[in-house]
Amino acid sequence: MLVGHSYGGSVISQAGDHPAVDSLVYLPARAPMAGEDYPALTARFPAAPAGAGLVYQNGFGHLTEDAFHNDFANGVPTARARVLYAAQGRVAQDLFSTKTTTAAWETKPNSYVITTADRTTAPELQRFVAARMKARTTVINSGHLSFITHPDTVTRVILEAVHRA
Repeated sequence: MLVGHSYGGSVISQAGDHPAVDSLVYLPARAPMAGEDYPALTARFPAAPAGAGLVYQNGFGHLTEDAFHNDFANGVPTARARVLYAAQGRVAQDLFSTKTTTAAWETKPNSYVITTADRTTAPELQRFVAARMKARTTVINSGHLSFITHPDTVTRVILEAVHRA
């Protein structure tokens, strides 16, 4: 089983095609179709506030401190959010426009955690991709980091997927 969060959904959509992978779990994550222009897809839905706080320099980007705390880590206790902000990695400027060549969710059982207070991946977009995937869905009143703010629920979703595989 592969579990992906955020952009990690693109990774598991691609890598999940491997025969050793039985199922996929998406924690508010991208779930592109093969060859899909994901930025064009996201443009069909309300813009998530975190995107406005993504700044690039020398080909790499990161979230501003304000966007990280208020949009990416909304709901996370302040002290923990500060540590996460300090450890935030950089992303390549062209990362989000990279296209997958396969969509493993088309042939593998999958689950999707929809987060209704998400300010990084629009909940409307999450609902759309989960429905398109015919995913088993769980809805949480959480921000983007549901695995931190709702660990018991996220763990349950993952364990249920393990038992179904």
